[in-house]
Amino acid sequence: MEFPLSVLVVVLDILIVSYIIYKLLMLLRGTRAIQLIKGIMIVIIAWLLSAFFELKTLQWLMSQTFTYGVLAIIIIFQPELRRALEKLGSGSFFKSAYATRENETAIMINKIIDAVFYFSKRKIGALIVMERMIGLDEYKETGTVLNADLSSEMLINIFMLNAPLHDGAVIIRNGKILSAASYLPLTQSPYVSKELGSRHRAAIGISEVSDAITIIASEETGTVSVTIDGKIIRGLNEDSLRQLLLSELSEESSTKYYKFWRKRWKKNG
Repeated sequence: MEFPLSVLVVVLDILIVSYIIYKLLMLLRGTRAIQLIKGIMIVIIAWLLSAFFELKTLQWLMSQTFTYGVLAIIIIFQPELRRALEKLGSGSFFKSAYATRENETAIMINKIIDAVFYFSKRKIGALIVMERMIGLDEYKETGTVLNADLSSEMLINIFMLNAPLHDGAVIIRNGKILSAASYLPLTQSPYVSKELGSRHRAAIGISEVSDAITIIASEETGTVSVTIDGKIIRGLNEDSLRQLLLSELSEESSTKYYKFWRKRWKKNG
């Protein structure tokens, strides 16, 4: 039995429209236009309800809103619309979400590295936790919630000596500084070197109970270290740290999540 051509056309039509809507939502993510979309959904729901219950006055009001709302949207959100058209013209509108995530990850890593080696050169202690699949909300609550945009300048201000949020850890989630001055569980492993202080022990501890990556700048030696899955890697330079973070963060999160819990199950079993 041959598959009807009309069905293929309909499926293709739906896929194209779905892809365009997805790309538009990704483009609008984090802008004020998201609030506009929520408002439009409320207006549509109100219009449907007015038609269902035959509320003539409300239905007329919603119709007027649709009539003049399009013009108002074009005027108010002209910058966002221009940016969308520029991306469409440059071809970046159709770049894959994977490529976009990889680019965002690389930018985030560069910001962190700039701050970490600023600390290293000046022997300023710092503890930066990068959340992955396993949430760190319980540790976020022990510190000061920021939800701030990530930048090297922000990290430097947080960890400067005598700064209010200097002690404790910064937790980063999805390219945002989730919290600062957060307290982490110390490792109880008897195999950890005695020369490592509480900052390094906290970094190892959080990597034992989650899949997070933690970067430490030593206050005593300026050495940069990373903890992953209960292990610590010490003496990293800028290039080796960048390669390590790119390798860890570019792999599929689901695979990392599975490997982490499989190892935990074997350990406890």
